[in-house]
Amino acid sequence: MVDDARSAGSTVVAAALALFAENGYEQTSVEQIAQSAGVSRSTFFRQFGGKDDVVFADHEVLLAQLREYLGTAHENPWAAVCEASVQVFRHFAADPDLARRRYAVVREVPSLRDREIVTVFRYERLFDEYLRQALPGLDPIDAVAFAAMVTAVHNHVLRRLLRGTKRVSASVLSEAYDDLMHRFGVHPEGEPAADDDVVVATFPRRMPAAEVARRLGSLR
Repeated sequence: MVDDARSAGSTVVAAALALFAENGYEQTSVEQIAQSAGVSRSTFFRQFGGKDDVVFADHEVLLAQLREYLGTAHENPWAAVCEASVQVFRHFAADPDLARRRYAVVREVPSLRDREIVTVFRYERLFDEYLRQALPGLDPIDAVAFAAMVTAVHNHVLRRLLRGTKRVSASVLSEAYDDLMHRFGVHPEGEPAADDDVVVATFPRRMPAAEVARRLGSLR
């Protein structure tokens, strides 16, 4: 699914990032990018609205594909959010050199850094809204907190990839999410019994009430 994003204007994106690295973002024109990518200026504007859209082109495709993924039924919504985030990581980890060039450009241009912050929030909001829809009655604080933690953990692991020179496996992120779901009390495999569990079936006290209701409902 997310693999489809890699083909969205990849030639233009690669050409643009190479020119940004060589000449600087502000000094690079759309005409130079189009010429380097072997496309016309009109073709460029059909694919992208401007230079900044080239930098963030992957995210637009990824966000659309994650909405489709989260729009289908999932046995455990918490795990579905984590898996969606892992898919995003796999996309960028598939071509770490390109991801690092993109990261270097964004770090140097204030307007791109600002847009990056907004883009990250769009993922967080998508996860938040999905959890509230998938778990009716879920405390909004639980939805916001989990979405924010998933996004923060993803960004932490992704920065390890972007700032280093070695590949970082998606399994690193998956393992971090396993720990996160255990901490939140929503891991698909359940939790070991503890003295402070709410005795309904054996659910951790920290588990949101909406998740308790969902799991009880699945036993009918």
